[in-house]
Amino acid sequence: MFSIAIQQQQYKTYILSDESAGSQLEVVPERGGIITRWRIQGEEILYLDAERFANPDLSVRGGIPILFPICGNLPDNTYTVDGKNYSLKQHGFARDLPWQVSDQVTHDQVSLTIVLHSNEQTRAVYPFDFQLVFTYELQGNTLEIKQQYQNLSSTPLPFSMGFHPYFQLGDKNQLEFDIPSGEYQNQTTKEIYPFHGNFDFSQDEIDVAFKELTSQSASVVDNSRKLRVSLEYGNEYPILVFWTLKGKEFYCLEPWSAPRNSLNTGEHLIVLAPGESYQASVRLTANFF
Repeated sequence: MFSIAIQQQQYKTYILSDESAGSQLEVVPERGGIITRWRIQGEEILYLDAERFANPDLSVRGGIPILFPICGNLPDNTYTVDGKNYSLKQHGFARDLPWQVSDQVTHDQVSLTIVLHSNEQTRAVYPFDFQLVFTYELQGNTLEIKQQYQNLSSTPLPFSMGFHPYFQLGDKNQLEFDIPSGEYQNQTTKEIYPFHGNFDFSQDEIDVAFKELTSQSASVVDNSRKLRVSLEYGNEYPILVFWTLKGKEFYCLEPWSAPRNSLNTGEHLIVLAPGESYQASVRLTANFF
């Protein structure tokens, strides 16, 4: 049985349930369209810093923030269009703006569709018109995020896109990684290192990008929680970013369509012609063993 309940917490929260699987998803459209919680049999799959989430002046650290129209940051937060400089903060603005609910489905599966349109606020920092339509589908222990990006401008629309899921963990030293790449790039120093399936968690921060992916799936096993999380993505996402901080009970495995600063460099940048739309999908599966 599938259902959607609405709770007025600090923000209006949509709770999607697949009751036969004991799977629940919480979405807060007005706080960046974010998925804040995903539970299976009462166990939290995602990490959420509730204190930061409660403060609208702070970026959310937790759940699954949406990255658009950039992933990562720009040098001095600046890029240029037609000779004019614009300023965009890290990961763009989609994760900070209110989205609108456009559809709810509770037959054969449970899904929630949310929409973000360009407006005066977005045009001030990103001089384009667009529509984003995301559908969160929950079925059993699988969450799929279907995305449509549409250019409503009379000029080409340049963007990159991604997600920043925060996964709850037990003991970092009991994590096992299956990431389809033999190397990664340190996002700070830009140096390339070989990857042998593990990380040195004694570092204060790990922020690396896997750019030479050999397949469209990756997984992480948390042996302390007996939990395997799998991530599947299409060709739209040629980069996986891994990020974590020492002393924090989360790790992030993030599908990105383009590296940092692609709005300036053009690397892997998506450019949509006027009126065109672009589809993408990301699927997460969580299994306890």
